[in-house]
Amino acid sequence: MIVLEYEQDEITVHKVPLMLMGGIVAISLVLTASVTLGFVERQSVPAEARAAAGVKPAFERTLRFFDEADGTVRVEDGASAEVLGRFGPGEGGFIRATVRSLVHQRRIRGEGPAVAFELIEWDTGALTLRDPVTGTSIEASSFGPDNHAVFANLLDRNPN
Repeated sequence: MIVLEYEQDEITVHKVPLMLMGGIVAISLVLTASVTLGFVERQSVPAEARAAAGVKPAFERTLRFFDEADGTVRVEDGASAEVLGRFGPGEGGFIRATVRSLVHQRRIRGEGPAVAFELIEWDTGALTLRDPVTGTSIEASSFGPDNHAVFANLLDRNPN
């Protein structure tokens, strides 16, 4: 008879890292509860912050977005149907993601594309893409200067 002997590896975890991880979880829960219970002020809602600061719209334009058969996203002026831009596959990722998010909210509510989206430039230079159907808005300025510029290029302040 052959007897096999082996050593069993003992797995040990040091207490300090476990205590630190537990502390991070506890702090996260305390901060979340503080905001929920009103001890800490919630992050600013852009529309409320603009109203409190007296920020006014400097320029507005309505936009419609269309998916074409080849995967291109076509952007048109909501009033004149003038084509403002085309973003082929692999281009305009921010516009694609932003618009799909807004369209998804419409679909959830059973709404269609009848009403155009609103692109608003505020007198502070910030840009907001707003869906008047759902009331959802996306602050384009919050996503960095490159993404801000993509939407700013759709504003035609000097129509011919």
